[in-house]
Amino acid sequence: MNKEKIQNKTLRFSVLDRQQQLDTIQSTTFDLIIIGGGVTGAGIVLDAASRGLNVCLIEKNDFASGTSNKSTKLIHGGLRYLKQFEVGLVRESGSERAIVHDLAPHLVIPEKMLLPLIKGGTYGKWMTSIGLWVYDFLANVSGKDRRRMLNKKQTLKKEPLLDKNTVLGSGYYAEYRTDDGRLTIEILKKASEYGASIINYCKMDSFVYGKNSKIKSINCIDVNTGKEFNIKAKTFVSATGPWVDLLRKKDNSITNKYLHLTKGVHIVFPFEKLPLSQSIYFDVSDGRMIFAIPRGKTTYVGTTDTNYYGSLDRVVATKEDANYLLNAVNHTFEGINLTLDDIESNWTGLRPLIHEVDKDPSELSRKDELFISDSGLISIAGGKLTGYRKMADRVIKAVLKEISSNRKGIFKKSKTMKIPLVTPAIHSDKEVYLYKQELAEKLALLGLDDFYFAKYLCSIYGRNTDLILKKLPEIKANTLEEQLIRSELWYCMHFEMINSLSDFFVRRTARLYFDIGSVSQFMNVILQDFSSYLGWSQTRIEQEKIIMNELLQDATQYYDQEF
Repeated sequence: MNKEKIQNKTLRFSVLDRQQQLDTIQSTTFDLIIIGGGVTGAGIVLDAASRGLNVCLIEKNDFASGTSNKSTKLIHGGLRYLKQFEVGLVRESGSERAIVHDLAPHLVIPEKMLLPLIKGGTYGKWMTSIGLWVYDFLANVSGKDRRRMLNKKQTLKKEPLLDKNTVLGSGYYAEYRTDDGRLTIEILKKASEYGASIINYCKMDSFVYGKNSKIKSINCIDVNTGKEFNIKAKTFVSATGPWVDLLRKKDNSITNKYLHLTKGVHIVFPFEKLPLSQSIYFDVSDGRMIFAIPRGKTTYVGTTDTNYYGSLDRVVATKEDANYLLNAVNHTFEGINLTLDDIESNWTGLRPLIHEVDKDPSELSRKDELFISDSGLISIAGGKLTGYRKMADRVIKAVLKEISSNRKGIFKKSKTMKIPLVTPAIHSDKEVYLYKQELAEKLALLGLDDFYFAKYLCSIYGRNTDLILKKLPEIKANTLEEQLIRSELWYCMHFEMINSLSDFFVRRTARLYFDIGSVSQFMNVILQDFSSYLGWSQTRIEQEKIIMNELLQDATQYYDQEF
């Protein structure tokens, strides 16, 4: 695929071409339709399109608006799953870490993790040492990334805030940090380059069946206009996360295997309130393990793991959730004494796990599973962010079994292991480092000499930051920072299919979580630009304000109970 063709395909991934996209999906019979635009659906559509299938993906909200924007934002092997003897899951996840890093090194970033050993903790020195050795072995970790065991002095040098009275030493090992929403959008953009039809705010309403009781099409609703339409395909996949069972009910295909939803909450502090020197994976009194990870201007902590029975469309943190994490932090780090008032923001998501009788939430397997109904609906549930490629491969193998035998031979094995996720690509950590330095110099010449912005732009947009900076002179603004965020909006409008304020502030830039002050600061000017680009009515403008203010409320308040 030549560079010119890739660039032309990318231009079509824009809300400005929405009507053309809707016309295309209504006039085509696809090999495959995927319902659900989280990371699982994104992985499936890229795998399918890169093999040559004619594929369409629809999402009822924005891409990554559910579970795929609410993880701990790590590409990791799941060290704790060794305790549950899920060796296969750890092996697969561990090996995938390095692969996904190679596909987007600016977005999947090496992150050393410190696992403190404490008096009376879950893991002793020898168990930790053996566990980390097995972890490295399963993931084929080599060289400087292999685990090291540190004594008390070495541990406290790595992280001086740890409680000197309880820490005994630590394990030091390698993981990767990411932005889950950005990872999802980049996978989708790449699938679009390979010819996939992809559209958000397109709600699947009902299945339409043929004479053989097989699904032949689905009725959909354009969320923007309320218009109904029908799209056709030979095969159908539901990758809808917590909503999988709702679609199975529509298909009358619920079995004795069903979802068990658990909730995970993360809380975010200004960095000066929890100034960690590095990422920590630490023990909690109830036997769980929690991450504390510095990121930009913040440090975030999570996650909880509790059964969930509330609303799927508004998942919030309770005071009990926040206090659980606060107690864990205050118990682990000396002299911190954080309170609810110190929390800057939070995010709360659901894990769509497979129900297992008599198991606590933390004991449930993170393995994915396929459900294939008599109607032909293929549903996938469970799984981890890290394993999105492998899940996609398993789904496509099931899809190919449904496609007529005279076409099977043209669809080769998955090649997503070798497809860089971002165009233009960055190929190594060294290139990432040099590009950040280049950005820092350019921004300093413009008068923005805070290295934070270079790191932020590189980790969000990669080399596409060049397009954002090129646009800057055309944008008139009161400050350089306002000019920059409006240029980001221009880029996301033309290349990333944003359709609402929350698409921009939550999924594309993660500002709601990691720079929440900028959301309130720039919301009105961004709203004006949205209205200018898309011709929003006053009614739509007011709706956008209401939705964004509710998101700000949920990110900063803690409720007595779930909705």
